[in-house]
Parts: sequence; structure tokens; C-alpha cells
Amino acid sequence: MRLSSVSTSVLLGVSAQTVAAYRNHDVTVGKGGMLVYDPESISAHKGDTVTYHFFAKNHSVTQSSFDDPCHPLPGGFFSAFTPNPSPDTASPTTFQIKVNDTKPIWVYCSQTNGNHCQKGMVHSINAPLVGNTIGAFKNKAAKASISTSPSNDPPGGVPVGGLRKIHIEVGPAGNLTYSPNNITEPPGTVLEFAYNPKNHSVVQSSFADPCHPLAADGFSSGLIPTQVSPSGAIFDVVVNDTKPIWFYCAQTTKDHCQSGMVGSVNAPVVGNTLEKFIGLAKKASTSTIPPEAPIGGIFIANGTVIKSFGGDVFDNNMGMDEGSYSNVPPPGTKMSPYWTSMAGGSEPSNYHWPSTISNEATEFLQLLEFVDNVLLELLMGGYKNLTNGPWDHLYPKSITDTIQSMTAQAMVHRKTYTDSLQHYKKEIINPCRYSWPIQHVNDFVQVTLVVLLLQIGILLDISATVGPSDSWLIPALGVNMGSKARMTGVLNMIQDHTASSAPREVMLPSELVYSYIMDHYVVPGSCPDKLAWETQLPRLVIAATATDIGKRITEITITITVESTKDLHVAWIGPWGGLVYSPLESKGSGHWSASVPSSLYGHVWAVVVTGQDYKLQEISKYSLTSPEVIWVTDVQQMGSKKKA
Repeated sequence: MRLSSVSTSVLLGVSAQTVAAYRNHDVTVGKGGMLVYDPESISAHKGDTVTYHFFAKNHSVTQSSFDDPCHPLPGGFFSAFTPNPSPDTASPTTFQIKVNDTKPIWVYCSQTNGNHCQKGMVHSINAPLVGNTIGAFKNKAAKASISTSPSNDPPGGVPVGGLRKIHIEVGPAGNLTYSPNNITEPPGTVLEFAYNPKNHSVVQSSFADPCHPLAADGFSSGLIPTQVSPSGAIFDVVVNDTKPIWFYCAQTTKDHCQSGMVGSVNAPVVGNTLEKFIGLAKKASTSTIPPEAPIGGIFIANGTVIKSFGGDVFDNNMGMDEGSYSNVPPPGTKMSPYWTSMAGGSEPSNYHWPSTISNEATEFLQLLEFVDNVLLELLMGGYKNLTNGPWDHLYPKSITDTIQSMTAQAMVHRKTYTDSLQHYKKEIINPCRYSWPIQHVNDFVQVTLVVLLLQIGILLDISATVGPSDSWLIPALGVNMGSKARMTGVLNMIQDHTASSAPREVMLPSELVYSYIMDHYVVPGSCPDKLAWETQLPRLVIAATATDIGKRITEITITITVESTKDLHVAWIGPWGGLVYSPLESKGSGHWSASVPSSLYGHVWAVVVTGQDYKLQEISKYSLTSPEVIWVTDVQQMGSKKKA
């Protein structure tokens, strides 16, 4: 498990066609006592990672140039030396690099005791098959002068250009211990503490006062209750220098610290050794822990960074389990730090509620909750598939983290609506059961995008409708719409579309949004609560589309069965202020065609109506079908066509 962070720069230009290439490559270093990297040569794509696993006796991963093997490349990566007595069991320390382009990368072991590089302990990433091959590199290494390393201060060097990490089990197999507990690591190494049942912590102390936290500048994970192994709970701490680090478990049940559950990093081999620290801990008074956590490190639960527990104990009910998003919390309940950390914030601290709320505003808030129930289950299912399901590793971590953040933000948005409904003692809307037209991750992206567009549409409709009577709602709805619009931009880029293809968002009548969701996603008869909108229009089925040379959609063919075929039109609902009608022409056998207005770009909604020239707010009265969305074209594509 790695640090959870979102890099927006990574998102730019990423499409569904390119993200599938990202993967991790595992390479063993010296396994079986052999002076080899295995595999010796690998092919990797830009964005891939390579993780090196170390075996006996003491090896490094050092970057060189092809022309100068066995000597470090200026500015290249270096793992630092990683001693390990076992030829068969990998060291808990790993080193990971990211492949930034497809140029050849040349690697060697800089161990001089035995001349590892000169004896063929070299490695390559994306080496050519002819010319400067891995074989040619190995031949040059055999003739190279004595190997050198980027740094030997401290002895063994410090890691550069990659992530050096040591994995430490906390309470493995029910034992009151850390494994390993006597650690030697250079500055820059990440200590990754992984928690096992039942309830443990990692707290920094001084040598002289074990079982009690440092007075200042120490780290503490807090107490982490877990039930399974692996638990998904991780605490990361960075080694900043070569000074000794002492840590302990503050659990007082069974006196974990006093029972020997302590550890050290870079403890002396004489004097203040780990053994002496264990002896002091046995005589220590009752363990204590800082009142807030986490401090001095990063706590990660199932891939999500938790910035604060609101105390010294992690609530393991904070996780993204089904109950945490399918059940609406009671009035006054604060969102857990788990969700607010992912979302980047919590619900508003002050809604400025007036004394009353209109019936119309109540109905609209219930509809918004209805849509967010759909969105939450959709996002949650997608995120699970992206992390522990069939889509695992299809997207880079930045994309997966963004989907997770979108889920949490949808939770915050829904709480805006439920808080308001509960404040006025109005009925809240519970989730229905859903059936998703999703077979692949690309389907998930498309369905999520459509639901977001639907919600943006009704946020605009509601703002225009209830603004005069319930003006307090406008700020809350406006900021929620801004967040949803940013989400659609990310999904547009994943689909290899322009992030923002129009200067305004599309307003949709709420009746049409309700009908679309009921037609496309809701299992019939599964909704426990009724909304004000009970009319469900037939689904609009687009059977075919026609495009021009610039790949712009110019015509659609639909199937529809109606009692009267008189004066049928398609109402094209584009960005706010863009409403255009085109007549439906019969093609026989229930098929009809309509041209797509040339003035529209990006996502456009189509709905079949009788007549034309209605205002947008009137369309639902004359609609014969639910709406359907199509992607017309990018503005860049239109420009390219005109230039051509």
C-alpha cells in the first residue's frame, strides 16, 4: 500500500486507451545467492513502476549509462545497499522506481566485495534488441574499472530517485512484537507499519523513558483496532537522519510495551541497544499515548489517507463499507474523518436555514438525494473494482484516487441535502436497487459521466425554480454543481475528450432527469420511497448515428412507438440557452431520423416531443420519451474540419 495522493498533472492527457498499460514489474536482486537481477531485462511503458526485492548478501540498485557501466549516472537513482542474510527470503526493504519514458535504463550492483557488476550483475529496462543490447552492456561491464556508488555517507549510502521502503508487521500472528523490530535504514527510507489484530499502535519514545511518548516532535499512529490480516491499515514514517528511533505499542490491555512490544531504528550495537531498551520497558509505568492521532506520519486505511481520528483511536467503522454510504446518518451526525479526508472537506458548518422551507424546495432536495444515492452506489462499486476487483491496475493510482475522492465528495453533497431535510423534519429518500449497464471500466466511466450530467442539469433547474422562494439554497447548490462539473472534466479526459467542450452547463427539467434514471438504472418496484415525480416516460432508443468527415454526429435514427405521429420533433437541449428543434422523419418500421443542429457541441440531450418552440421549462409537458445523451463533437474537431 502506498501513500494516497492525487496528482492533477498526471490526469492531463490520460485516456481510457492509454491507462491500461500501467503496471508494476517485480525484479529480484541476488536471489538464491546468484549475482543476477531476475529478470535481467524488462520492457516497460511510461508510467510503469519497477520494484526491486533484495536477497543475500548485500546488493544495490544503481543507475549508470550504457557507455560507463559500474559507475553511477549523475542524477540517476540509487537504492542504497540492502543487506540480507537469506538467499531465499526477500528483505522487508524494497526499492521502487517509476519509468518516466521509454528510453533505455541501465542498472548495476555497486557492491565491490566480489566485483558484482564486473561479474555480470547488471540489469536493463527497455534495452534495444540490436546494438546497445543487455548483452553488450554486460560485456562492457566485465571490462569496467572498480565499481562506485553515488554516496557512502552514511555507510551504505542514502536512497535517491526512488522509493525505499521497509515493511514492518505490527502484532503478526497475535504476537506482541514488531517484525522486524531491530531496524537499520538510511535517511529517506519510509517505515511502513502494517497492522494486525487486535489493537495496536506505533508511538515514538525516548530511550530513557520507554512506553511514554516524546514530549515533542514524535510520531504516533494512534490505536488501530483491526479484525483481519492484512487489515489495510498502514502507518508511514520517514527516517530523517541516522539518529536512533525508539518506538512502542501503547496498548495497556496486557501491557504490550512492558511485554516487549517495542522496536528501534538505527540503534547502536553497543551501549543503548535494543536489548537494553526492552529491559527498560519491562520496568516502565503504565503506557500512555498522545491525545490526537495520527501525528508525525501518514495513516492510510484501504488506500485512503486519514488526516485526523478526532482522538487517539481509529474508528474502523469509518471505512468505505456498504453501510457507510447506503444508510443516511441521523440528524446532527458529523461525517467521519475517513470521508472528509478523501473529500477534502466536510459538510457546511452553517447552512443559514430560515424558519421555513417551501414544498417545492423539499421535493427538489429529495430528488437530489435520490440522484446522489444512485451516484454513490455507482462510484463505490467502480472504486472497489478498480482497487480489489477485475479492473485493478487498469488505471494509474492518480485516477483511482480521484474516483475515490469523487465518491467522498458525493457523500458530502448528499449530506447537504439530508441535513436540510432532517432540519425541517422532512422525509429523506432511501436508496433503491440498481441494475447497471456495465461490463467494462469504459462503461463505468460513461455511466458515471451521464449521472453527473443529469445532476448538473437538475441543480441548474432547481436553482432557477426555487431561487426566489428559498434563496438560502443557492450557495449550497452552486458549490456542489462546481464540484460535479470538475468531476465531468476528469471523466471527459479519461474518454479522450476535451475536459470542457462548452462555455455553459446543460439545464435539464427535473421530470426528465427522474424519468431517465428510472428507465436506465432502477430495478422496477425496488424504491422504498416515492418522489413527487411519478410519471415515467418511455426510454428513447438511439438505434444509429451518422457522422460527417470530421466525425461530428449529424443525424440520429431512433425507434419509437407512438399513438399519433403528427408534428413529432426532437428537442435538442444544449448548454444553457441552447435549445433547438428538428423534425422527426419516418423511415418506416418504427424508425425515425432527425438531424443534429450544427450549433451544438459536446454533450447534448435529445428528447422526443410533440410540437416545437416550447421553452425549456415547458418541455416535460410535451415529452413522449425520456431524454438521451450523445457526444456531438469536440470544438477542436470542428475547428480542424473547417481548416481542412
